[in-house]
Amino acid sequence: MSNLKTLYKEKIISELMKEYEYKTVMQVPKLEKIVINMGVGEGAREEKFIEAALKDLETITGQKAVVTKARKSIAGFKLREGQTIGVKVTLRGEKMYYFMEKLIHIALPRVRDFRGISKTSFDGHGNYTLGIKEQLIFPEIEYDNILKIRGMDIVFVTTANTNKEAESLLKAFKMPFRN
Repeated sequence: MSNLKTLYKEKIISELMKEYEYKTVMQVPKLEKIVINMGVGEGAREEKFIEAALKDLETITGQKAVVTKARKSIAGFKLREGQTIGVKVTLRGEKMYYFMEKLIHIALPRVRDFRGISKTSFDGHGNYTLGIKEQLIFPEIEYDNILKIRGMDIVFVTTANTNKEAESLLKAFKMPFRN
């Protein structure tokens, strides 16, 4: 079992129950899944960019990535419906906790001039989105083997009803929020 899952079960549940005065353990918010999305703009025209992004995302998460396609055509972006536009991975359970641990303790501290993550990226329903500018912050990615530096969006989906509850949950997991 990962350290974060143990921390959640042994410490975080009781802390949040005290803080928000929940009546049962089932009311305590928990991390449901983590979705990592990597947009590949030029991948629509060249297959090698999609394959490189797939390989990078699978290396980082240890799980098979899925190709995402455009839902509708947008002429301004030279985009057609059904065209490949990115790759994504949805992590749940044990892999989710291992990824979060790696993100907090290894990857984020490697960001240059890192002062913490923004508190404003909650969506109003208890979910948090974190944008990362380059995949190089993950130790599995070798600089010499990458085709192009690209960013990714990491969405933490929680069962929390409000942003405040979700923020308390992520803070308890030691997410490095900016003060």
